[in-house]
Amino acid sequence: MEGLSERAYATRSGLSRGAVQKARKTGRLVLFADGSINAPASDARRGAMTDPDQQMRSRGTSAEASPGAGVSGAGDSTSYLKARTALTVYQAQERQLSIQRKKGVLVDRARAETLVFRLARQERDVWVTWPTRVSALMAAQLSAEMERASGDAVTIETAILQRVLEIHVREQLTALADLRVSLE
Repeated sequence: MEGLSERAYATRSGLSRGAVQKARKTGRLVLFADGSINAPASDARRGAMTDPDQQMRSRGTSAEASPGAGVSGAGDSTSYLKARTALTVYQAQERQLSIQRKKGVLVDRARAETLVFRLARQERDVWVTWPTRVSALMAAQLSAEMERASGDAVTIETAILQRVLEIHVREQLTALADLRVSLE
């Protein structure tokens, strides 16, 4: 007999005999022609084909207790466990963000900035055209009030009032233009 029996390999590798038999059936062991187990080659094949996390669980050890202890293969099992934990955390955060978006708690930043810009532009356009719309009405009201107060006929030129209003509205809009919206 060139290699080890199932019992001897199980003892050597720290696995149960049932686990060795299962590994044999699934092709994770390298066998000699006589059916005995080639231990070094089988260790390498098992290490390449088995999840490091699963290997550690089958031995009853954890990454914190013995990082990388007894793990066959090229990689460090703690890095695998860290990567797996990071993936799980990322997926949980992604689900939480998705739920918040569906509830309306979160909005798309680019869309929000576009809407704020559009609203500001609409508001500015309303104010720019406001003096033209109200100057005639204001001139008439002021003329009537001054005439009632003084008893003399007073005429206020609509065009002059409109220019004065436009100057003051533009000054106010210029001051407001310095405001910046930050969505951070």
